Amino acid sequence: MNKPIIIAIDGYSSCGKSTLAKALSNWLTFAYVDTGAMYRAVSLYFLRNKLDGKVLSIQEIENTLDQISITFEHSQIKNSSDTFLNGENVEDEIRGKAVSQAVSEVSQIKAIRSRMVQLQQSVENRSGLIMDGRDIGTKVFPQAQLKLFMTADPQIRAQRRYNEMRAAGKELTLEEVEENLKSRDYNDTNRKENPLRQAQDAIVLDNSHLDQEQQLEWVLKLLKKRKLI
Repeated sequence: MNKPIIIAIDGYSSCGKSTLAKALSNWLTFAYVDTGAMYRAVSLYFLRNKLDGKVLSIQEIENTLDQISITFEHSQIKNSSDTFLNGENVEDEIRGKAVSQAVSEVSQIKAIRSRMVQLQQSVENRSGLIMDGRDIGTKVFPQAQLKLFMTADPQIRAQRRYNEMRAAGKELTLEEVEENLKSRDYNDTNRKENPLRQAQDAIVLDNSHLDQEQQLEWVLKLLKKRKLI
């Protein structure tokens, strides 16, 4: 019997990884896991409890993680998954400015990355699985049948993120968004633990000038070409 298909999507912030992953999940009826939301939920917990991962011991971090439960529930209203932290819907809060500024630093901590990777690898996969993040194809699922590495022009990424946050009622400037993305890119690619890298067998998807429908069509054609669907 063929193994369930795993699609690993890595890439820079605000490249539309989650949007593409969700579209593929709906089209293929595969399970989808938003790993970025997991790190954001942990970051929110640290912020709320005024914890600094840089000064906590490994044991203290491990003990803290034991107190954190992250789950996903489908929202019929939005037709997407909401993130729950210890039973509380935090989907909107983890997308805010404070968490966006904290998540790169929190996600660099070895103990946190190790625990998140364990959780990600333990996801039940019966028919197919789509997972997006920074180290899915290189660390979490190096055996994935299809690996994508998403990128886009930095200015286009910043404008997309700015529009998204303004639409959500967040008050900030385009310059603030640009600085945040620059900082996250640097942290993601320079951290010691599982830095953002393109897997050797990953296919690059530059979506600077592609809309969501075009990206979905591009990946579906690739899957068919590889006889994965």
